[in-house]
Amino acid sequence: MNQYMVALISFNFLLVSCASSINSSEDYRMPTDVPAPVELTQTVEADIAAETPPKDCPVTTLSKQNFEAPEPYSPIAPWEGLFWFGSDHLWTSLHNDGVWAGLPLNSDGYIQKIMWWSSLYDLPNEPEPALLVTGRRLDGESSDLRFYGATNAMADDIGEAMLTGVEFPSLGCWEVRGEYKQTSLMFVVWIAP
Repeated sequence: MNQYMVALISFNFLLVSCASSINSSEDYRMPTDVPAPVELTQTVEADIAAETPPKDCPVTTLSKQNFEAPEPYSPIAPWEGLFWFGSDHLWTSLHNDGVWAGLPLNSDGYIQKIMWWSSLYDLPNEPEPALLVTGRRLDGESSDLRFYGATNAMADDIGEAMLTGVEFPSLGCWEVRGEYKQTSLMFVVWIAP
C-alpha cells in the first residue's frame, strides 16, 4: 500500500472512533429536580372574586344610628346609595352595602378617591389638608394601602371637602383609617372586582 492509502485508512479509522465517542448534547445536560406543576388550590381567592363580602369581613354599612352631618352638609348629601359616617370633626360617605366594586386597576393595585369632611376644615387656610389615610387588609396577606396625599375639593353639592387618592394593592376586606387634627375615623370596606 502506498503512503496515501495508509493515510486515508488511518483518517477513516480516526473518524469512526471519534464519531463513536461523540456524545449528544443530551448526554451533557445536567439533571434538574424541577417539580411538576401543581394545581392552584382554592383559598380566600374564591371569596375575593365575590362582589358581596363574606360574613367574617365586618364591613361598615348603613345602620339605624347613622351620623348626620352638620349644616350646611346635611341637605347636600349623601347621594343615593351612600350614607354619612363619622363625627362632626371627621366624616366621609360610604356605600350602603360596604362594597367598593369595579375600581380602576393599574399595575400596583385598585385606585379609589375618598372624600372627607370636617367642621375643623377651612379650605382657604388649608388648601393641602393635613389629613393622613392608612389601611390594612384584614383577610389575607398584602402590603398596606398606599396613600397619595390630600388635596381640596369644593362644589355646590359637596361644599368644602378634603379629597384623597389611595391604592389598594389587592382585593379583599380592608380597614381604612383617616386622621385629621387629632380626630380619627375607621371603617371597613370590601374591595370587589
